[in-house]
Amino acid sequence: MAFFASDKNKGDGAEMSFLQHIEVLRWHLVRSAAVVMSLAITAFCFNEFVFDTVIFGPLRQDFISYRALCWFGHKLGLGDTLCMQIKQQHLQTLSASEQFFNHMWISFLTGIILGFPFILWELWKFVRPALKNQEVGPVKLFVLIASVLLLIGVFFGYYLLFPMSYNFLINYQVSPSGIVQTQNTFDDYISLISTMTIASGVIFEMPVLVYFLTRMTLLTPQFMRKYRKHAVVVILIAAAVITPSPDITSQMIVAVPMYFLYELSVFVSVWVVKKHKLET
Repeated sequence: MAFFASDKNKGDGAEMSFLQHIEVLRWHLVRSAAVVMSLAITAFCFNEFVFDTVIFGPLRQDFISYRALCWFGHKLGLGDTLCMQIKQQHLQTLSASEQFFNHMWISFLTGIILGFPFILWELWKFVRPALKNQEVGPVKLFVLIASVLLLIGVFFGYYLLFPMSYNFLINYQVSPSGIVQTQNTFDDYISLISTMTIASGVIFEMPVLVYFLTRMTLLTPQFMRKYRKHAVVVILIAAAVITPSPDITSQMIVAVPMYFLYELSVFVSVWVVKKHKLET
């Protein structure tokens, strides 16, 4: 595919030099960075909402995930099996700068997550002149799907994975004697919630990754089907580690969406192979 100028003043079909491409890319990156920084500054200013409502939400007993899981458990006739009792605790800081730097870090992550669709849109505008007419539609769809998958993954990590994992870890004891007391720090809490939330968002981009790997013939549907059983074992082990109780219901709440994501990736790989054969 040849690259063409996206600037209308250069004329449609006018080829651009390498330096011109760099200049165009620079402005796309500048606009993306400006949006991310604007969102980050906004999040920094609204720190009370960001921290008290969002970040510290899983520390409260009335958090929506705890209420929903408890209600779901009662509907299934499981009693209080899925109900989690949250320990009332205060997060400690071990340095004078810990709160400030974590405030900046969370604000930056907020800017990245909220600005991700715009970043993809700027990327789309950069590659648009190089695409053929029949390729424009699929790329637009890719931008939409990638953005939606990231947000779903972030929500899944925040509302499900993190609350379950955190309550399992905070209540875990190596000895019932009570000699070891868990005193969680603010830095550890921020590190865990940001890592699990972002990791979940990245994992939910699996269908997008599979799409590109299949297009590059580095991955095939046959390979994914062959190792489906291995993937199921890995998913079940991950669900067992994440969930706070050994009952099968809570494990399935985590495992089923992850398995669905794997099957969706298999479908994407099959679709890419069939589409490639049709084109060739």
